[in-house]
Amino acid sequence: MSLFEMKAEVPAAESERMELLLQEWGRMEWSLLEDVIGRQAWVVGIFPNREAGEQGWAELRAELTAAGVATNGAPVERELADEDWKDSYKAHFKAWKFGLHNWVPLWERDTFKLPEGEQVLWLDPGMAFGTGNHETTRLCCERLVKFAEEKGAGGRVVDAGCGSGILALSAAKLGFGRVEAFDNDPVAIEVSQENGALNGLDDRVDFHAGDLVTGLAGREADLVLANIQADVLIRFACELLRAVTPGGLLVMSGILTAELPRVRETFAGMAPGWEVDSRTLGEWSDLTLRRPD
Repeated sequence: MSLFEMKAEVPAAESERMELLLQEWGRMEWSLLEDVIGRQAWVVGIFPNREAGEQGWAELRAELTAAGVATNGAPVERELADEDWKDSYKAHFKAWKFGLHNWVPLWERDTFKLPEGEQVLWLDPGMAFGTGNHETTRLCCERLVKFAEEKGAGGRVVDAGCGSGILALSAAKLGFGRVEAFDNDPVAIEVSQENGALNGLDDRVDFHAGDLVTGLAGREADLVLANIQADVLIRFACELLRAVTPGGLLVMSGILTAELPRVRETFAGMAPGWEVDSRTLGEWSDLTLRRPD
């Protein structure tokens, strides 16, 4: 299988703003690459073929123009062989830990030394989102660990928009016996199931395809995790709140700090009496709501 890459240089001074805009617009097919020493930056998109790539570039360029962000000429186009695109993400995934819990790339399995008394989740995210190196995923992972420490692992967990499966599999690793996860991207489901198998957790999490309507329909959980962009969280606030059992917790991220007041106001207004909390890591925030018993 081959994919197609579109790579356009952007002004280095605009790189931070560019990254925020890509997240705000939900342009997950695009990412930002930076050469800090050489003071250069590029926006890079991966597509199934040339036609999709050129269409994607036309749409992105229109949005950038409207936002007043210039690019340095036309993008460089190239077809990617399997080894080019399958391994490109590895440079951006490093091992990290929180408390006694470690999230480690699969390709470091032979060299990583697990400290005594700690546990590890091996991950190969492939083309799916979710390594824990991104602030939004890390915020959710930390909330999950804290929830298990405070409430125990006897409840039910639902991971809405599971990506690589990192949150759902972390919940299973923590001992939660009832874990369900869904994503509207079939690739994410495949990657999640593969990560479950390499950790011996393939029978511990129910991964299935679904969106925030079908995935949450008829389901309630003590802990609902949703690491999704802010506008989607707001659009499906009713479905997310409805899925939380009495005394349960809704953990959300994918929220730019600048967007947090709007998201917080929306959810607090729809859930009077719920305990609301948030934290910030870098330019990203999470938002939690605890339903009264």
